[in-house]
Amino acid sequence: MPQTLPYGSWPSPLTPEAVAQSSPRLDGARIVGDDVWWGESVPSEGGRVTVKRKRPDGSVETVLPAPGNARSSVHEYGGGAWTASDDGQLFYVEKSDQRVYSLTTGGAPRALTPEGGDVRHGGLSWQYGSLVAVRETHGAQRVPERAIVRIPLDGSDTEVLATGSVFLAHPALSPDGRHLAWIAWDHPDMPWDATVLRVADLATGDVRDLAGGDRRAPLQPVWIGDDELLYADDPEERWNLFRRSLDGDPQPVAPADADTGGPVWVLGTRWFSATDDGRIIAVRTDGGDEIVEIAPSGIRLLDVPVVAGASVDDVRGSRALVSGSDASGLSGLWSIDLDTGAVAQVTVADHPGVEWMPAARALTTGGPHGPVHAFAYPPTNPDVVAPAGERPPYLVLVHGGPTSHVGPAPSAKTAFFTSRGIGVLDVNYGGSTGYGRAYRERLRGQWGVVDVDDVAAAASALAAAGLADPERLAIAGGSAGGWTVLAAVTNTDVFSAGISRYGVGDARALAEDTHDFEARYLDGLIGPLPEAEAVYLDRSPLSHPDRFRVPLLILQGAEDRVVPPSQAEAIRDALAAHGVAHSYVLYEGEGHGFRRAETVVDSLQRELGFLGAVFGFETPGIPAFALD
Repeated sequence: MPQTLPYGSWPSPLTPEAVAQSSPRLDGARIVGDDVWWGESVPSEGGRVTVKRKRPDGSVETVLPAPGNARSSVHEYGGGAWTASDDGQLFYVEKSDQRVYSLTTGGAPRALTPEGGDVRHGGLSWQYGSLVAVRETHGAQRVPERAIVRIPLDGSDTEVLATGSVFLAHPALSPDGRHLAWIAWDHPDMPWDATVLRVADLATGDVRDLAGGDRRAPLQPVWIGDDELLYADDPEERWNLFRRSLDGDPQPVAPADADTGGPVWVLGTRWFSATDDGRIIAVRTDGGDEIVEIAPSGIRLLDVPVVAGASVDDVRGSRALVSGSDASGLSGLWSIDLDTGAVAQVTVADHPGVEWMPAARALTTGGPHGPVHAFAYPPTNPDVVAPAGERPPYLVLVHGGPTSHVGPAPSAKTAFFTSRGIGVLDVNYGGSTGYGRAYRERLRGQWGVVDVDDVAAAASALAAAGLADPERLAIAGGSAGGWTVLAAVTNTDVFSAGISRYGVGDARALAEDTHDFEARYLDGLIGPLPEAEAVYLDRSPLSHPDRFRVPLLILQGAEDRVVPPSQAEAIRDALAAHGVAHSYVLYEGEGHGFRRAETVVDSLQRELGFLGAVFGFETPGIPAFALD
């Protein structure tokens, strides 16, 4: 029989060390001959990204050994840091110098781009015998110079294929090599606000715009012939697929009330691909994800278990690779035989077992600005029940971005809390993707208002339904989510504790200090400076230090260039000056997002210990926590 214990004090086999080791990040995948290759982070090696391959016999080999580290810094968030040729040559961006290297089996890395200067590469792709990349060159000016380039394999000079915009992404060469398509955008827009689909005739140099502009954001051009493109666009409410010949008009492809597309935070993100015989494999997102095949014969829902974070990484012949997470939180890479419909796991992260993973409960509630979408994960432990009548504490999670999305898949970190009797509520507040343009534009000019009201409404609805203890609601988030944490604890009385990971406390300082990719992001979220300076001051939590009332845990990376430590330290100082219980931890060697296993372990212990200290429970195996 299960034992009866108060919420928060349940014993669990999900240790912080197990969570750290079960959370490697997949970074793209590619079919190379009969093998499947994929990128994967190694938490125990400081988050180093390696490349592995799986043979048809099931054996797995490391393609990029230590100390090689395939990580790009283009746009600061990187992406597309490796690719491979059809004959098995690896190309990757080495994190330490941002140069592109080639590596063959049994050989040594060979640099393909010159050393010297602050030059970065990302978005690598192997296309019809050419290595294509996005190059970013930093100098004295704040705005780097970016170009789409072709990198020769013989060490000769890099060929510039396209320039002309502040930002460039998704380069695609036509099969005959004559045309290049790409996505471009300029300040102050972000790539989910307004982009342009451009095509260049590489023989003549002529460049033309095929789609976009005027509050439209086309994405990911894919050639389905020498002169015909497939791409995502949102001329109406949702990102849907379109096809267009170079001399024709755009034609919708199986439109749906769901999104095939999303925010371009990293280079190389893919939501769809096409086979040589005209079939399209695509992600559709409406809260959760599904994978569909669009063919002349109709639309087929593929039996891939992915429901969150889905990506169509590669399609070759009748084979497709899809990554993401299933409803039990199992994350990994799956291979699909499109002819038979058979699905096979290529690789998956360690998993504690379905019985320990909470099932997502979709929650939609009303808020001051419209409906609010969230996923609730109740306390889940097969060996323990709570005393009759006790309601559980809940940790309300606020995703970063803020233009981002969470799906109905628990993470190992979610289970770390729910297995100990702490519920988790993951909120897709207004501004999130996955629900259409109007929902994500709800945050325009209203950051610090709509997000705060929405997370408060979702948490309050959960408590009003009797599913959570209204006196034990904590809120946690990182980066932009950290901003919402700080704003929520200073502007509402819903939450009794807050956890901010590299959160924003001063919007003006963020606008001045942050990197180029987000340099004008706040124009849309709050307003342009200096005209909106008064709004920045009013919205910033640090402008109202007297409103800090509840205990806070502040976690920060020492090498964070997106939200520098100065922001976290200003919050710490404000809490200390006003006598608010708090704890501040600075992690050396960490940037914007924690990658090292030892950091993940320590931060998890501190978060759980902090909640226990505030809410009055002791969790087996978790050290006692002291607040300053």
